[in-house]
Amino acid sequence: MAFPCNQFGGQEPGTNEEIMDFVAKFGVQFQMFEKADVNGPKARAVFVYLKDALPGSFGNFIKWNFTKFLVDRHGKPVARYGPNDAPFTFEKRIEQLLAESA
Repeated sequence: MAFPCNQFGGQEPGTNEEIMDFVAKFGVQFQMFEKADVNGPKARAVFVYLKDALPGSFGNFIKWNFTKFLVDRHGKPVARYGPNDAPFTFEKRIEQLLAESA
């Protein structure tokens, strides 16, 4: 799932419709949500929860786009990955979580 955010160098200035048109060019196959704040007083509740559960190296905030949180099937955050961590680098961990019984 992806949450566009314009809090990182103004990289997502467009409307939700403009953002969806842009990502469609890349064949995005995952859920895209409305643009939202991830830091500060207007941060979406899910990010408040994720940051509290898994604070980053420099504190309880997201420092840059493409920070990734891995959550188990019960909604428990289990890992946090930085912007430079490609999703395939933690593919085995995702497979392990999917293999766990509900």
